[in-house]
Amino acid sequence: MTIKEFEETVWRLEGIRLVVRETVDVQVDDYDYQNAANRTWSIAEWLRNRIEPRLPGSEIVVLDGQGEQPNRRTRLDNLRGSYAVD
Repeated sequence: MTIKEFEETVWRLEGIRLVVRETVDVQVDDYDYQNAANRTWSIAEWLRNRIEPRLPGSEIVVLDGQGEQPNRRTRLDNLRGSYAVD
């Protein structure tokens, strides 16, 4: 799976914008979860449990609905809510 495919898969399943800063030709493990992560997890928990194991050594940036990097203690339900369209 390419980095772009990984980012798109995460967006479709998790509803979270993720940017992976890595060379274009890098192949990564599939994001093969069936269900979104628990809404009460913090961004840090989510990254540690689901993202970082598949992207060892890569720079990973999470963006909220305003295009800002939220605090890693932010809960996933609050992060997902930031993408809502008014």
